[in-house]
Amino acid sequence: QVQLVESGGGLVQPGGSLRLSCAASGRTFSRNAMGWFRQAPGKAREFVGAINWSSSTTYYSDSVKGRFTISRDNSKNTVYLQMNSLKPEDTAVYYCAARKAIYLTSRYSSSSEYDYWGQGTQVTVSS
Repeated sequence: QVQLVESGGGLVQPGGSLRLSCAASGRTFSRNAMGWFRQAPGKAREFVGAINWSSSTTYYSDSVKGRFTISRDNSKNTVYLQMNSLKPEDTAVYYCAARKAIYLTSRYSSSSEYDYWGQGTQVTVSS
């Protein structure tokens, strides 16, 4: 069992940066591939990024590629999402998610691939 708690959200101006953290409990965190998703009001949840257990593989959606970076520190049971050059369209509730498996499949962008979810943290990009 893995429990996930996100933090680091808030209000930021366009062009600004935020770093989200997702703290995991459970002894097997280092064996979990992780993902970040987001959901804006009135929209479906969408994939943001994913990372495998060793950090050797990362994926990003086209909308955030080059601006967001996903990383993890297995010694701290934490995965991060560094968000730079934020835009108003990045406004959403951001969720981290964990797979039971260490690897990512070709379906890494599908929410159904993930077994555990955090409660989400709000990110608002506005002037």
